[in-house]
Amino acid sequence: MKILIKKLTGEEIQKQGIREWPIWTKEVSSFDWFYDTQEMCLFLEGKVKVNTDFEEVEIGMGDFVTFPQGLKCVWNVIEPVRKHYHFD
Repeated sequence: MKILIKKLTGEEIQKQGIREWPIWTKEVSSFDWFYDTQEMCLFLEGKVKVNTDFEEVEIGMGDFVTFPQGLKCVWNVIEPVRKHYHFD
């Protein structure tokens, strides 16, 4: 299972309605997480390192991220996070 990270254009963000998605925030912290469904999100602020059994990825402002269903990971929030999110 791989975490997918890409940059979207303003047009892609608008077309997908991402700015209408709810916003989630989190202070500097570390926690375990399991995705029982796929999550897509757009990072508006902050920086995190997410560790899985297979990889460590750094995610920050402007990144559009897809976390696959079934992913088990540890979130290390380095800078407070603010992101739009959507579960499929």
